Amino acid sequence: MGTDTVRAGTAGEAAGRRREQRGWYFYDWACSVYSTSVLTVFLGPYLTSVARNAADTDGYVHPLGIPVRAGSFFAYSVSLSVILAVVVMPLVGAAADRTGRKKPLLGAAAYTGAAATTGMFFLDGDRYLLGGVLLVVANAAQSVAMMLYNSYLPQIAPPGERDAVSSRGWAFGYAAGSLMLVANLVLYSAHASFGLTESAAVRVCLASAGLWWGLFTLVPLRRLRDRHTRVEGASAPGPRQLAATLRDMRRHPLTLAFLLAYLVYNDGIQTVISQASVYGSEELGLGQSTLITAVLLVQVLAVAGALAMGRLARRHGAKRTVLGSLVAWTATLAAGYFLPAGAPVWFFVLAAGIGLVLGGSQALSRSLFSHLVPAGKEAEYFSAYEMSDRGMSWLGPLLFGVTYQLSGSYRSAIISLVAFFVIGFVLLARVPVRRAIEDAGNPVPDTI
Repeated sequence: MGTDTVRAGTAGEAAGRRREQRGWYFYDWACSVYSTSVLTVFLGPYLTSVARNAADTDGYVHPLGIPVRAGSFFAYSVSLSVILAVVVMPLVGAAADRTGRKKPLLGAAAYTGAAATTGMFFLDGDRYLLGGVLLVVANAAQSVAMMLYNSYLPQIAPPGERDAVSSRGWAFGYAAGSLMLVANLVLYSAHASFGLTESAAVRVCLASAGLWWGLFTLVPLRRLRDRHTRVEGASAPGPRQLAATLRDMRRHPLTLAFLLAYLVYNDGIQTVISQASVYGSEELGLGQSTLITAVLLVQVLAVAGALAMGRLARRHGAKRTVLGSLVAWTATLAAGYFLPAGAPVWFFVLAAGIGLVLGGSQALSRSLFSHLVPAGKEAEYFSAYEMSDRGMSWLGPLLFGVTYQLSGSYRSAIISLVAFFVIGFVLLARVPVRRAIEDAGNPVPDTI
């Protein structure tokens, strides 16, 4: 074979890989509007109002005959969706690895979630139970789809490209979330000019996220391709799949050590995201428009933060960059403790700090974990990773709530979350990443 033929083949492979990577980015672009517009901004308050419309004189609704406070219905629905996702993800992950048919499973999960989200258009009046079912289905489907999406990363990017590819994926997602949130806020704020009631405007915003999700999912489904890597002793999907996955992971204790560190500091990240608006409204006395603007600011700056931290990782390595981001998270929380009440500008500064480290922390953690996964078990291992991301983030809100209960101060509650970043830093610093990559049987990048 001549040199020109080899070069042409190499160039063709690189072009095919870049095309597949660009398709992969578009799933983040497709699904992130669900997390931003639906979960973060619109669905919680709206579903709660629908549940209150259906409540009895004591403020309770009765799904399946169980008395539930209307104000708790949204939170319970989210919890139920997480439980469903935790059960389903290991089964789907093992099926994807065993059959090599990730793409049909990704499509099925994505379109299930998109259809459920689009169906939220019909969530009016007192149809709280319909809203709860659609939320459970959409949220669980999103978790399953994200697990499959993440598991493509080690297959579409060689070790030296992985940090940059993962960072671009997160940047695409935050960019889409920002764009759709701006459009939704325009529609919601000026709903009367569009001839819509406030309720109808919210339902259009919810449904538009589902339509966006479904439309742009077509791009990755066209460009990604299935691969089948045969692995000795691969587990068959079954009801004990989660236990089987965890037993297999015990053969790679350094991978588990990284996952533990990620579980701890990601719990802190998720709690800051979920409780920052409570801190802003209850402790700092800020209005809803200020809080929504801060959410948008976080989304926009997370794009720049993810790309900038991807560049830092190329120079200093993903592990050092993530460790640096945990220091930045700690400094941001410390600054948040001293924010003056009734000063939106300083809250925006805090939101800017969160946005700049948020995307990079998540993107580089994903790419770092991808190096620690044995070939052929990507989906199975990423199901455990996704559970750490979505299913295990309960300790942070618990600590936040207990600290507030004991101290009566949201300032004390917010500063208590520093513990997650300090402990996560120590645990991650102790993981010998190069040896962990070698133990997983993967090539070690020049900079890690």
